[in-house]
Amino acid sequence: MHPRYNKTVMATLLLAIIYLAFVSLGLPDSLLGAGWAVMQVELQVPISAMGLVTILISGGTVVSSLFTERLLRRLGTGLLVAISVALTAVGLLGFSLSNRFWMLCLFTLPYGLGAGAIDAALNNYVALHYKGRHMSWLHCFWGVGALISPFIMGYALTTPSSWEGGYRLVFYIQIAIVAVLFASLTLWKKVGKKWSAREGESEQKTKPLGLVGAFRIKGAPLLFLAFACYCACEATAMIWAAEYMHLHHAVSAETAARYASLFYIGMTVGRAVCGFADRLGDKLLMRIGCGVMAVGLLLLGIPFDSHVPAVVGLVVLGLGCAPIYPCIIHATPTNFGREHSQGIIGVQMSSAYIGTTAMPPVFGLIADHVDIAWFPLFLAFFFLMLVLSLEGVNRIVKRRKQTLLE
Repeated sequence: MHPRYNKTVMATLLLAIIYLAFVSLGLPDSLLGAGWAVMQVELQVPISAMGLVTILISGGTVVSSLFTERLLRRLGTGLLVAISVALTAVGLLGFSLSNRFWMLCLFTLPYGLGAGAIDAALNNYVALHYKGRHMSWLHCFWGVGALISPFIMGYALTTPSSWEGGYRLVFYIQIAIVAVLFASLTLWKKVGKKWSAREGESEQKTKPLGLVGAFRIKGAPLLFLAFACYCACEATAMIWAAEYMHLHHAVSAETAARYASLFYIGMTVGRAVCGFADRLGDKLLMRIGCGVMAVGLLLLGIPFDSHVPAVVGLVVLGLGCAPIYPCIIHATPTNFGREHSQGIIGVQMSSAYIGTTAMPPVFGLIADHVDIAWFPLFLAFFFLMLVLSLEGVNRIVKRRKQTLLE
């Protein structure tokens, strides 16, 4: 086999394994919401207790994201991802065996720690070694995993095993993926040796950036703010869209749930489409995405007589969100240097989890004590912060490149 062809085949095979790992990352994410109505009754806790579970999971992902840079230097990407998926599998098995709420909380630890490391490690690996289209498709595969899991939980709830069976089924899938990942460790090493020796040497000689070092890089704090604002907007839309449609537009709860899924479907389909438009570049795709998001927010917020524009607005908002997350990550090595990318992406992941965890409960307080009609305005605030932060980063990066050319 020709050496160049052999290299291409191995890189493509490794990419398929990376996609599979991201399916494994998305699989558990929708299980909790899909099964909580039954879980909270059996565990004898209030509905609001789900918030504590998600906070504990997010806490683990924040910690592991910040330490991913150091762990990668010791373990390498392939081994770290395999161990991390195994950790999430342990967490899922623990969930399936939990008959007390404190047990559920205990097993959030391996689940969260594993998920954060997978996210940070694979995002950086694809940003460094593959084209932008693959970053969009990577997150599309996360969406595939997250879309499958509610159907798994729905099936489990119709069986005697109930919600425990849903978690156990996903645990079995995760174990199969773990086996594939450990079997592919040799492939990770072979493909790693094929990448430029210069890249590998520079990455090994560079000291870990760390949290403080990442914040000292000019433009990086604005990038972290942009990422947190985007994730706050996305998570709030995903969690509260159904309640907004039900309470504000007076549609039935079942219909509202179906409408809310349109945002999620729009985002997943949008990421698949963005993979074919990667020639436009990360910056232009993000600007197009922000423009589409603005249209979606207008359709959500303008008080039409019918609820149809709001439904269309959810789809449009999801399509607009599609390129933001993957393009921010893929542009990081170009904007801030390959040697700093893993450290910065680790902090980006932490910023994402903070935005995802903190802001939906804040809107919950607004919905309870003010009015759920503030939903579009709440999203619009974080959208505006996102646009201002991204444009600030673009200006700083442009000035830095101009300085280097002079």
